[in-house]
Amino acid sequence: MLDNAPGGTPIAGPAVGAFLAVRRRLVTAGAGGRVGREVWAAAAELAEIAGWALFDAARFRAAQRFNREALRLARLAGDASMELLVLQNTGLVAGWSGRGRDELAIAEAALARRRLTPRVASMFRARQAQGLAVAGAEWEVAKAFRRAHDLLGESEPAHTPAWAWWVTHAEIDRQHGRVLHDAGRWAEAIPVLRGALGDGPENEVGYRGVVTVRLLDCYLRVGAWAEAEQTAGELLVAAPEMTSAVIRRLLRDAAAHGGRRPGVPGDLRDALRALRATASPPA
Repeated sequence: MLDNAPGGTPIAGPAVGAFLAVRRRLVTAGAGGRVGREVWAAAAELAEIAGWALFDAARFRAAQRFNREALRLARLAGDASMELLVLQNTGLVAGWSGRGRDELAIAEAALARRRLTPRVASMFRARQAQGLAVAGAEWEVAKAFRRAHDLLGESEPAHTPAWAWWVTHAEIDRQHGRVLHDAGRWAEAIPVLRGALGDGPENEVGYRGVVTVRLLDCYLRVGAWAEAEQTAGELLVAAPEMTSAVIRRLLRDAAAHGGRRPGVPGDLRDALRALRATASPPA
């Protein structure tokens, strides 16, 4: 995925520009029939990419505007697969914007549909779990994450969307780790987040950098200084190549908070200071 590629170029601007150019042509030329549906589907995919890129740039309101446009176009095209992906992205942005109840509503509406493939259903179960966490339903959260993992063990039909490849056990662990981290259950989050960073293609989760940053924060919160120092060293190497504004913001906050904790060894405090400077936007 783009966010896993070191030194990747931010794509929000080009993605938005490409979609707007296509939309202008659609408005001018119009489109109907089968060809029209194919054009609408292509435009929906461009809008989806723009929405994702805007999320990655931490422009959440703009991301949701493009998500709404992508959803409208996908429905015009009759593209149910793209509609599901856009609904997932819309729930994602809602959750990161602090609107967990909206995230939950989106996930449960999707799960109410018939004929979701196991991998797609797993994706929405994980999204449901994160919304339930905001509602304080801890037992239901654990149940939803278990169900998300179980669904990945079911056989996949041939019509599973190609875009769902990234929905893996490691990705579910990443999302579960986020819930535990944000709930202040740092010791519990550590093994879950470590699981999302294991070796092998299964663990190449989409937002891998987020996992490492959250692990650093967990280590700092529980006073695991040796582990924190090792993770901070890894991030010092990776941080200059990070283009995701979402990840850089999390890193900046974790480094700032960790640097203020009592008892932090001097070398680790220096590393956190360097991470905070690297992750901060240019003056």
